[in-house]
Amino acid sequence: MERIDRGQWTDRGTRSQRPKLAWLCALALASAPLCAAATEASLLKPLPARAPQTATTRVDSDWILARLARPAPMRTAFVELRGSALLKAPLRIAGEYQRPSADTLVREVRSPYAETTTIRAGEVRIARGDKAPRTFSLSRAPELVGLQASFGALLAGDRALLEQHYRVASQGTRAAWTLTLTPRHAALAAKVQAIALYGRGAELRCIETRPARGDIQRTLLAGAARAAQDISAAGELVTLCRGAGAPAR
Repeated sequence: MERIDRGQWTDRGTRSQRPKLAWLCALALASAPLCAAATEASLLKPLPARAPQTATTRVDSDWILARLARPAPMRTAFVELRGSALLKAPLRIAGEYQRPSADTLVREVRSPYAETTTIRAGEVRIARGDKAPRTFSLSRAPELVGLQASFGALLAGDRALLEQHYRVASQGTRAAWTLTLTPRHAALAAKVQAIALYGRGAELRCIETRPARGDIQRTLLAGAARAAQDISAAGELVTLCRGAGAPAR
């Protein structure tokens, strides 16, 4: 196995300083609600407060975090959309996120190429085709260490711990909500402006990573990923990600 000391391999197999932070964010976040389904029952789960139990009831961060917390093992389909001024339509990368155990996250790309990325025990392992797997330590990227640690709080539904790393804001209803995470620490804030999670009931449908520089990356999950198979227009894909009534940015 070849270890990468100075550079890492990106999705396209080229060398860069680090793997793409956007999909590492998506991988960590998607591990929280893998396999959650937006059924009518999930929309009508009891609220902690005494309020009418309808899909139009306003929600707060605590309500959303309680729905996102999930134990392993889990898996869900994903479709990543990568915009570029050079492309007429966003580049699509499709595959599956997996969380086989509490300390392991897997990103398996199936189209337009085959690649498996595994995060376990503080290391990232990238395997593509017949090439020798490549590994690197998360300790070489301090912002990723903090990212991984903070999402442990997300998996546990621990808002107090999550807020040590992010400013947490929410808006919307049980039928269409948004949870926005804004990094508190300079190392991550230099890379990521904010991460927005869009969902419906207990289903996380899309993760929107807004880098400090560059194009927004959107990762569609679960039902939204399946619906994206029949959509090609960029605007419609953004609407699918954010859901009805989400504010434009």
